[in-house]
Amino acid sequence: MMTVRTHVLLALALFVSVAQAQKVTLPLWPQGAPEPYTGGPETETTKPTDRMVAGKPVQRPTNISNPILAFYPAQGAHKSDAMVLVFPGGGYRILAHDLEGTEVCAWLNSIGVNCGLVKYRVPIDKRFPDDTRDIEDAQQAMRIARSHAAEWHIDPHRIGVLGFSAGGHLVVILGNHPDFKRPGEPPSDSSINARPDFVIGIYPAYLAEPPALTQLSKGIEPSAQTPPTFLLQAADDPVHVENVLVYAEALKQVKVPVELHVYAEGGHGYGLRLTSLPVTQWPSLVETWLHTISILPVKMN
Repeated sequence: MMTVRTHVLLALALFVSVAQAQKVTLPLWPQGAPEPYTGGPETETTKPTDRMVAGKPVQRPTNISNPILAFYPAQGAHKSDAMVLVFPGGGYRILAHDLEGTEVCAWLNSIGVNCGLVKYRVPIDKRFPDDTRDIEDAQQAMRIARSHAAEWHIDPHRIGVLGFSAGGHLVVILGNHPDFKRPGEPPSDSSINARPDFVIGIYPAYLAEPPALTQLSKGIEPSAQTPPTFLLQAADDPVHVENVLVYAEALKQVKVPVELHVYAEGGHGYGLRLTSLPVTQWPSLVETWLHTISILPVKMN
């Protein structure tokens, strides 16, 4: 039987060999993003002294003023018509572009799922609802994906979102506020539904209000229309495991299906780079869940 580690390594190798030929990159805002940008040029901030993850460095671009959606189609006979939009984390300051982005698309493609990697605007000083650039980019990415569903051979009713850390916060607010309208938004911008069909939050941040961490943060307001949700975090995460505990309980209260996994160890920011800790086996849990909620075909024994 192929191990998760072997599965991911093979996926990465295949992804590198075909991605550049297959990738389609589209701007989120062809006419320019709604708010004017006054920062510097996009730059890579990784330094030799930065923390390595599983012995490898992490790409950390910032000053992203022209956000994009990169579409990576799944290949082969087991390709499905499902798609996941991936939102890397980085505290809304940078994006962990490979660790929580391209490497995740490689894994999704390996299980037959099409991937859309969202390079959203950072840095932002605040987050939704005090700053709305985050949700604007997430809505736009979902609408672009749905508008290309026929061209990309995607089922527009099987498009979900997966986010890490700050990206985990972003997919949660998109799931809870898909109908958000920015001031002066033209009707054409909201003509396509931005609600994801499912939500996956891996070590999400900013869901529980500090310092008590017993209540949801402002803007985290699930309802009966919130999509089915998968949550995972480690108890020793410095960003606080209460993010998933408090949010999962809130989902339960409004009767939204939620699957919750909490591990004793793992910390934060591991992406899907495998270590000796069980929490890094999370991709197999997500794959099983996608079968369970019928996004992927039910496996027959």
